Amino acid sequence: MEFEEAHGMFINKHLTERLGERRGRLVRGHNYAEKLFLQNVWWPLFESLDDLHPEYEVYDWNRKSQFLDFAFLPQSGGSLGIECDGFQSHVKDMDRERFNYAVNRDTFLTGMGWKMIHFSVDDLQHRPEVCRMLLQLVLAPHLARKSAGVDILSEEKEVLRLAWRLGRAIRPKDVTTHFSINFRTARRLLHSLSEKGLIKPVVGRRGVRHYELRPMHPEQKW
Repeated sequence: MEFEEAHGMFINKHLTERLGERRGRLVRGHNYAEKLFLQNVWWPLFESLDDLHPEYEVYDWNRKSQFLDFAFLPQSGGSLGIECDGFQSHVKDMDRERFNYAVNRDTFLTGMGWKMIHFSVDDLQHRPEVCRMLLQLVLAPHLARKSAGVDILSEEKEVLRLAWRLGRAIRPKDVTTHFSINFRTARRLLHSLSEKGLIKPVVGRRGVRHYELRPMHPEQKW
């Protein structure tokens, strides 16, 4: 399925499920920047809009209704809020009170279990590869290739997070140094991630030299 068709079905589905202000907010709020995020960042990575909710209603500490540009809510749990920020509306014309509220809202949502991330419209339009890299970095511990069909253990998630932080191929030595574990354990964790299709071994004359990250897709185990 092509993006335009998937996007049309995505919006129509959520419109039919909403009434009142929640429906009106979707009609008014899902515009150029939000579609740009889906088209340039999310779709190229995952080729699916499943478990994404546009203009998702949340409440602050005063029970005041607010709307996130997107919420990613996989069926097995976890809450990721995504905001697409334009300079004009989010910075230049924002007074101190609105700025303070925006900061406090994100902190409050974090305390309530949300993981909040922001992308600038300029980056969505001109540097989408940076946005894709950052989104994968945020989701890396919670993602697995669909073909793998397996869960990632907690210690493996931490190794995967380290690999993203390094921004290069990861070696057993990197794992032993960072986590203060022995070489055998480091090699076992890397081998397990390789078996699950999350990293790719690079073989040299004396065996596996290091491991490279593979592209990742959403999976239902958070």
